[in-house]
Amino acid sequence: MIVAYGFANLLQSVAAARTTVHHTFDPGLLLRLAGHRTYLVGLFCQVTGFVLAFLARRDLPLFLVQASVAAGLGVTAVIGVVVLKWRLPAAEIALLALLFGGITALVLAARPAPSRQLGTAGLVGLAVAVVVISVLGFFAVRLRGAPGSVALGSLAGMAFSAAAVAARPLASADTAEAFVRDPLLYLLVAHSVVGQLLLGLAMQRGSTTAAVAAMDAAGAVPAAIIGLLLLNDRIWPGREWLAGLGFLATLVSVVGLTRYAEPQHHHAVARERERPMITAGATARAGRRAFPNPADRAG
Repeated sequence: MIVAYGFANLLQSVAAARTTVHHTFDPGLLLRLAGHRTYLVGLFCQVTGFVLAFLARRDLPLFLVQASVAAGLGVTAVIGVVVLKWRLPAAEIALLALLFGGITALVLAARPAPSRQLGTAGLVGLAVAVVVISVLGFFAVRLRGAPGSVALGSLAGMAFSAAAVAARPLASADTAEAFVRDPLLYLLVAHSVVGQLLLGLAMQRGSTTAAVAAMDAAGAVPAAIIGLLLLNDRIWPGREWLAGLGFLATLVSVVGLTRYAEPQHHHAVARERERPMITAGATARAGRRAFPNPADRAG
């Protein structure tokens, strides 16, 4: 799951950087992004991670699953080093160690338990949430630069957080028929689509750091709180401090890793953009040599 989200973060941000920036809340952006093979591969990785996370939510508390999803950024950093030849400064190595320690602490603190079902009030709350997030996204999309990345990334995180809340009790469905008939399934899909659109818009604003950090913080914290209060998420007795420390360490390391990954990611995208330009320039020069200008020949 963590590895799948790590690949998804990198590939989708590359595709978003190559797509014309949108300043309207237009679902057509997802269709334009789908025209990039890189985005489709990233989306496949994200869906794979989502399915694994969905299965994990059947028994594991949301504070562990959501923190693990956020930890995918650590895998993104490692992929950048291995594939894109990013530098790995000492600070980033320390953050990766902190991330590993935070996830380990959460694993030790989390107590598996089936989810409590959401009542009618919970369903209404999730339905209202998708409308409110969409309306806020309609206005936030007008923001540009880092403020736009933060605002849209935060809203994307809230949408994914709501999807996680819907997925926890939905994962306990006994039969396929009960699964398909459950309103939570359609609320989960709605929040996921809205979150995907908002994330694509956020990544276009030029600050992958701001977008991913805001999304992870806004996505992990609300889901963890709701899970503990309403969904029967549990912590082993006496390990509450370990859960709190692990959750905080995971978020701090994720935010720190985005700070180091962003400039290297942008340089990698710039190099990929330069290659076609260099190739086109070389072709043009070859063409001029093969078919010289008559005026040059007359001189």
